[in-house]
Amino acid sequence: MAVSLSDESGIAMYEMIFGEQRQDMSGLFGKPISLAFMGEIHCQACNRLTKKSFSGGYCFPCSQKLAQCDLCIMRPETCHYAAGTCREPSWGEQFCMQDHIVYLANSSGVKVGITRVNQIPTRWIDQGAAQALPIFRVKSRYQSGLVEVTFKAHVSDRTDWRKMLKGAPVSVDLEAVRQELMQECSAEILALQQRFGEGEITPLSDEEVVEISYPIDQYPEKVKSLNFDKTPEISGLLLGIKGQYLILDIGVLNIRKFSGYNIKLSLN
Repeated sequence: MAVSLSDESGIAMYEMIFGEQRQDMSGLFGKPISLAFMGEIHCQACNRLTKKSFSGGYCFPCSQKLAQCDLCIMRPETCHYAAGTCREPSWGEQFCMQDHIVYLANSSGVKVGITRVNQIPTRWIDQGAAQALPIFRVKSRYQSGLVEVTFKAHVSDRTDWRKMLKGAPVSVDLEAVRQELMQECSAEILALQQRFGEGEITPLSDEEVVEISYPIDQYPEKVKSLNFDKTPEISGLLLGIKGQYLILDIGVLNIRKFSGYNIKLSLN
């Protein structure tokens, strides 16, 4: 799903992408919809047909050879570009060697995360964050991972998706959390700044907390996960969307999990 944030209301807005077509979801809340898996899965990289999706939407060969499927994408502190072993150095230069933001977010509780500068606020919406605050701007993905690891000793780096889908989190003073973490991690951050040099790891002290709300008529009392591999056709009332999850009256569906699946949307 493509996401954006309304400048006026701070509400997350969604479009489902079906090949070259897009469906605005804003008019479908409270209405019955049906999503049918048509039996085809296409690799997001090479577009070949595959019987199974790997690494979030790729065929097996691409999952084994593409840099974007490497472990360091999930754990950027393990980046091995400098060692000369990146699978696709040109891709790494374009994707990883650009400015990243280290941020605090409140989704199922306070967490630390990283994202490319041009992925704000998309990354926050995809995680279902109700609040977000940028705290560092760094010059590479590797550096953002090292800063994140430093903060992970004091705050989680994960979202509890079940808790996130059960309701809005309690509001948190993220600026106060930032100040506390900066004090607790001051020695480690200074060491990183000295290691990489001036201007490489820059604290952000003037950023404002971004508040995000989601188009949800009703949160589920019990979070039941839906799956196209087990249920090829899923029908129900659309009660809302949060993160990359459709919230239906029969359960929740992680749309991103099924990237590359040929899906047909019917409006009943």
